[in-house]
Amino acid sequence: MPEKRNDILRALLLGMATAAVIFIPFIIYDKGYFLFYGDFNVQQVPFYQMCHDAIRSGNWRWSWTTDLGANFVGSYSFYLLGSPFFWLTIPFPSAAVPYLMGPLYILKFGCACMTGTIYLRRYCRNGDLAVLGGMLYAFSGFSVYNIFFNHFHEAIIFFPLFLWAMDEYMYHRRRGAFALCTFICCTVNYYFFVGQVVFVILYWLVHFFSHDSEYMKISKKDFGLLWIEAILGVACSFVLLLPTLYAITQNNRINNPSNGWNALLYDSNQRYIHILSCFFFPPDLPARANFTPDSNSQWASLGAWLPLFSMSGVIATLQSRSKHWYKTLLTILFTMALVPILNSAFQLFNASYYARWYYMLTLMMSLATVACLQREDVDWGRAIRWTLAITLIIGLSIGLMPTITTDSASGKQTVFYGLEKYPTRFWAYVAIALVSLLLLIIIFKYYRYHKKLFLRMATGGVAVIAVVYSLFYITTGKTQSDNTHREIIPYALNNGADIHLPSDGRQFCRIDVYDGMDNLPMFWKRPTIQAFHSIVPGSIMEFYPTIGVTRDVGSRPSVDVYAIRGLLSCQWLFDPINHGQDFVDPGTSKTRMPGWTYFGEQNGSKIYQNEYFIPMGFSYDQYISRTEYNTLPEADRSLALLKALVVEDKDLSAAKTTLTHCEEIDSQDFSEESYFNDCKERAATACTSFTTDTKGFTATAESSKKRLLFFSVPWESGWSAAVNGTPAKILKVNVGFMAVQVPAGKATIRFQYRTPGLKAGIAVTCVSFALLGGYLYATDTTGRWRRKKLPSLPKE
Repeated sequence: MPEKRNDILRALLLGMATAAVIFIPFIIYDKGYFLFYGDFNVQQVPFYQMCHDAIRSGNWRWSWTTDLGANFVGSYSFYLLGSPFFWLTIPFPSAAVPYLMGPLYILKFGCACMTGTIYLRRYCRNGDLAVLGGMLYAFSGFSVYNIFFNHFHEAIIFFPLFLWAMDEYMYHRRRGAFALCTFICCTVNYYFFVGQVVFVILYWLVHFFSHDSEYMKISKKDFGLLWIEAILGVACSFVLLLPTLYAITQNNRINNPSNGWNALLYDSNQRYIHILSCFFFPPDLPARANFTPDSNSQWASLGAWLPLFSMSGVIATLQSRSKHWYKTLLTILFTMALVPILNSAFQLFNASYYARWYYMLTLMMSLATVACLQREDVDWGRAIRWTLAITLIIGLSIGLMPTITTDSASGKQTVFYGLEKYPTRFWAYVAIALVSLLLLIIIFKYYRYHKKLFLRMATGGVAVIAVVYSLFYITTGKTQSDNTHREIIPYALNNGADIHLPSDGRQFCRIDVYDGMDNLPMFWKRPTIQAFHSIVPGSIMEFYPTIGVTRDVGSRPSVDVYAIRGLLSCQWLFDPINHGQDFVDPGTSKTRMPGWTYFGEQNGSKIYQNEYFIPMGFSYDQYISRTEYNTLPEADRSLALLKALVVEDKDLSAAKTTLTHCEEIDSQDFSEESYFNDCKERAATACTSFTTDTKGFTATAESSKKRLLFFSVPWESGWSAAVNGTPAKILKVNVGFMAVQVPAGKATIRFQYRTPGLKAGIAVTCVSFALLGGYLYATDTTGRWRRKKLPSLPKE
């Protein structure tokens, strides 16, 4: 047992040391931060800081800085709320959080190496092999690719424990471990948990049908108890899972099943090459596909290369005549990777292509590699030759393939060599893959006669190759973003300290950013209409498409729909000086939207003010039905939203008591001048005050007549309202927002938000943990929870 503990500690420290060599140079370069490019910079960093601040301040119900407003728990359980690494940041002050991203990555890679070792230790004759396997798993192409997606690493870390717990149950009938690991994996990330469940079922079935003696002799009672543990583990996670289910079921991205030929064959033939190449080469950068530029899989997390060994251990396993359960499982997994509908099984059969389950595949590849190293019947020379040959065939075929183009005017033909998009980076990848195999060949000279030295050299070789290709990957990625030192560090990570607006502390308003960095207002902790976030209220997803704005992973309304700036109480626009186009059109010397005037320059941006700003909480004189709204030309709808309140067809009777019907809405004047007049009319009816707090918002209003008061806050079932202390019905209006009826005279309107499913989720979690405790007490009467002896090596 002490030796095993030493192996686990050694794996943790070795993984952290290797990661430190990778990340510390970039932390130094970025003045204490670790910044990459794309999603990491504009999502992972601000999400961590914003959520950290929300938890510490108690503002965890409704997030005012996420898009137009969002269910905090539902929106961030996918990204970080279930991550223990995020919770490690809570004791630190807000300003320290961006500085923690690099150290947390070092810890994450170390933990992945440790958990990989814990799982692999069962199948290895000595700890050195297990640590080697843990290094292969922790620094695989999947892990390094997903430095871009910080929150994916939690799944990489905890998945090996899921399999370890399954084996503990099957080999030793150890009670409770599987339930606890099920709880952890489900809590950490529900999306990845879906794929893990599919994998664990396959894992169990392959063990069973491969005649694993311990799996085959399981009794009906023990099999039933295994299912009880699985159910209890999921139920224990309901504190996050149930609110999340309420939130994501509103998202239209989940309803996209595979069908037709696309269920059997990928629509891009290059994708098959991309899948194949990811096993033999370091990973392409996200959004910068190189080997296969038109594979349409630039965000798919296609990475599975094992440093130093590449596919040699896997090929050795597949070439071996011996039957092993992991050989069967690998064959099934590779087949699933090539068939779209089978690949989609790891994400509830959603047709959107992702390979985000490959970390599970790389764990099996790591297992196959270290298992072959302890077998005498493996022809490593042949396996390495095959690996080298396939690597060369792929590299030379893509790198030297001629392409002939003909000029349409002159008819002259030009020959280009190479199918890759970025030749320099491509040949660097090829060189790294070949040098890795060359180093492996050199190290293998010690395989037969100096096994201990060989394992040490192999482990060191994995670390060296991991450092080299990770440094190259991150460096290349950082070249894709030129705004790290020009914009992010000076103007984003300063939390907008240099921004001072007349409305600050006086009036709630949203801001706009023209052609700037995604989520810039989130760094500044300011409400905005621009957002890069996948999981927001369904009402936002419903609203934007009706005015011609695509809403998939982000809200980015263009200047063409200028009218929604008034509707959404947007008072300020920031035009970053060092980023994108100028808000003033150089051809006309006018702003690109009507009604905006220059205010000044602050925090690296030119600031413009909306002359026709409408404060939050205003009313209308007229209404139209949702059906009438839908018949309007798309280009006119955003303007129509300021002329008449759009009421759902089922609520028309409530609108008729305070509003008159707008006849012939399609014949209204939709000019800029009419827009200005509409804004003035709406602003004249606005609330006298509007303040937000940790539980919702309060508004005060005064009017000579009864009216429907509109708030551009996304409609969600968690909202409740009271007017002058009396509960009031909330109407869903303007395609996804809220309105409430207020009487004549002075009125105080209070909206309170309670996270749907949270209270019930807490109750289910508490009961489930109590049941789990009772289950352990009832089933562990022999003391088998504390294993009495080390597990024996399963028979090959």
